[in-house]
Order: sequence, then structure tokens, then C-alpha cells
Amino acid sequence: MSLRLFAIPLLIVLSFISGCNVVPEAESVRQFMLPQTPIDFETGRQQIQANLRVQTPEPSGVIGGRRIAVLPGDSEIQTYRGARWSEAAPALLRDRMIEAFIENGRLASVYDGETGVAADYQLLSRLRAFQSEYVDGEPQVRILLDAILTGSDGREAIASERFEIRESSASEDIDAVVQSFGRASDRLSKQVVEWATEQIGEARGFRPSPE
Repeated sequence: MSLRLFAIPLLIVLSFISGCNVVPEAESVRQFMLPQTPIDFETGRQQIQANLRVQTPEPSGVIGGRRIAVLPGDSEIQTYRGARWSEAAPALLRDRMIEAFIENGRLASVYDGETGVAADYQLLSRLRAFQSEYVDGEPQVRILLDAILTGSDGREAIASERFEIRESSASEDIDAVVQSFGRASDRLSKQVVEWATEQIGEARGFRPSPE
């Protein structure tokens, strides 16, 4: 084999190695859990002997995944680059609501939809908004949840309610936005817990003691 023939494939290999330098590096992705703070519930309330299963909210569109949604305009939906939730957003909100029910302590037990234990009631919901929006040029987290409380089989609705929370962010920085998601989720969870326990109490024939 001549040196000239050997040089041709060598040049191809060198060109390939040199071309690798222009391939972009993989995007660095930060993962965020949903921040939580203890919720200040009214103490001394009588416990209700009932079990509740909290199902994962049904999502709408892009908010069903792990990307953190943002609406920079009236109708365009985007996601924050290089940032993800640690789990799908509906699962994060479900877990926060369950934790809030436990913090409240009025129901005998609360668990998620994957638990095989029989439940007296079920909390079904549809998550219609879980995103950051810009209002007058400032970022603001919005959560919109349609909740339905049903009996054990999930077929008969006992009560339904819509919950909407807006929480301003200190800045456009993703860390500040995530903190706003946490505060908004805490506020929404408190409202859901108070509403659901009241409905279950009435269904059980519970009446608060006169003051």
C-alpha cells in the first residue's frame, strides 16, 4: 500500500475528530421538588372517622409532565429552559395535598390512588393550570384545580368546587418562581383540605359543637 493511499482514510478520521468539537454539549438540567411549609390549621377540631383516597389530578396539556410551564404572553405557552420538576406536576400537587390532609389530622387516614386499601371517599380533580404567567410584566404563579368529592366507588359526586390560586414571584429567576409554586400549592392545599373535610363531616352527620 502506498503512503498516498494510506493518507486518505487518515485525513477522514482526523476530519471526523475535528468535527466533534462543534457538537453542542448536552443541556444541563436542574430538577426541583415542590417547596413545602407547614400549614397553619385550626386546632382542637373533632376527628372524623373516615378514610380518603386522593387521586392524582388529571392534567391539561403540557402541565401534565415534568417541564415547568410559563406563559410569557396571553396565549403562548412555553417551558423554562434547563429546569424540570422532580416528578410530573400533578403527582407533586397530589402529594402536597395528601401531606396537608395529614397535617390537618381530622380524617382517620388519607392515601393516594395507588394504595389498595378501601376508602370511604375519593377526591378526584382536574388540574387546569399549573404555570407561571406574566401579569403587567411581572411573573405570577397560577394554579387552577377543579375538585370532585365522591363516595367509595368514585361514581356518585357528593360535592364539587373550583380552586384558583395566584402567587406573585419575587423575580423572574427560576429559584424564585419555584418558591412561588410552593407557596401557591400550600395555599391551595389548605383550601382543598378545609373544603373536603367539611363535606365529609356533613356526609357523616357530623355537626360542630355550639360555641
